[in-house]
Amino acid sequence: MPQQETADRRAEPSVTLAVVIGAHGVNGQVRLKVFAEDFGSYKSFNHGALTLKSAQAGNNGLIVRFAEVVDRNAAEALRGTELTVPRSALPPLAEGEYYHADLLNLPAVSTDGSALGQVVLIENFGAGDVLEIERPDGKRFMVPMNADAVPEWDADRLVVNADFVE
Repeated sequence: MPQQETADRRAEPSVTLAVVIGAHGVNGQVRLKVFAEDFGSYKSFNHGALTLKSAQAGNNGLIVRFAEVVDRNAAEALRGTELTVPRSALPPLAEGEYYHADLLNLPAVSTDGSALGQVVLIENFGAGDVLEIERPDGKRFMVPMNADAVPEWDADRLVVNADFVE
């Protein structure tokens, strides 16, 4: 592979869509924990290292077959492997929507202009996403990801309403 192509692949961020949680059967299928709504629309993962041949619903995720995985031993060796695609492969978003990958590691500032730290975790306990922000001193606080708490964000920063800052 030419060196320039390798550098280009590293420059574009990757997004994890699923993780292999184990082998299924003896013919090389794997079980996945999926983080995407439409996993089946993607055919190539991990910079072309894995090519999706088939996918079907399983008890706790998807059961898939990759062209490059031919037996149970190869499937077991994939346990824990994250399946990624380039960020540019994701569908465009509507106004007000976001991908978690776009918010993680964003610098956070308060509406009063003070630096807060950066977004380190996004949780959802059932009532919507909650952002965890880590301050420079290592302390963390959480804010709901809604218009009241986070009035704006873009590719460069996330603004948190000062009333929600701990």
